[in-house]
Amino acid sequence: MKNSNSEVRRAGGRSFDEMRPVSIQTGVMKFAEGSALIELGDTRVLVAATIEHRVPPFLANTGKGWLTAEYAMLPRATDTRSVREVSRGRPSGRSSEIQRLIGRSLRSVVDLRALVDFTVVLDCDVLQADGGTRTAAITGAYVAAAQALGELFLAGDLAQWPLKEQAAAISVGVVDGKPLLDLDASEDRVADVDMNVVATADGDFIEVQGTGERRSFPRLQLDELLDLALGGIAQLVDIQNEALGSLLSDVEDARQRHRRPATAAKDERTLWKKP
Repeated sequence: MKNSNSEVRRAGGRSFDEMRPVSIQTGVMKFAEGSALIELGDTRVLVAATIEHRVPPFLANTGKGWLTAEYAMLPRATDTRSVREVSRGRPSGRSSEIQRLIGRSLRSVVDLRALVDFTVVLDCDVLQADGGTRTAAITGAYVAAAQALGELFLAGDLAQWPLKEQAAAISVGVVDGKPLLDLDASEDRVADVDMNVVATADGDFIEVQGTGERRSFPRLQLDELLDLALGGIAQLVDIQNEALGSLLSDVEDARQRHRRPATAAKDERTLWKKP
């Protein structure tokens, strides 16, 4: 049976299961311990990872570290200017919800006990928004966090590698009855169903945010959307690994050295041969 989605053609000639061009650059900020600029089509998000040698009061003397995130959008990230949230005295409800999502997503793949008394702060700033800013922020935040934690681990400040799994995120949705991967802003505005999916490199789900914007949708379509999302996340994982490059190799070498069992001391009597 012919897949009706095979005939779907979108802006730029994309097929239904094709992402926009993706790139991730690391080390783009001079002073941050880790940084990443992710571009997903015309969406651009800058993420800075900061390591602080302290934890929130509720974690004091627990032997755990912490990871948190902040999210903001530049006034002209969109086609019309938005008011800076600092002038309102507090982040908008949307920004608060997104930064909690980013923090939850990254904490799910971090061993907080391995962080000891360190806090990782991820600042996610949207330079340009054309759909998928929250998912791009999560994907870029993982890279920035891995970069910062890698430097900390290689310097000997952490006894264990704190990243348990790899995380990335992508949007999916239904437009004109057709499930699509990675919605841009024009598609997002008219989507019948809108969904953001966060998952690990192994395909386990971290968070799924799905809404029937204009109608309900059946279970079979939900499964199709989740399969689309996991296909996109698998591609993003490869791009993350490429961006992190030799750092991951250096970390793995250091981990192997830590795992190598110590050689047992020889009995002194065996060191001397009988004449």
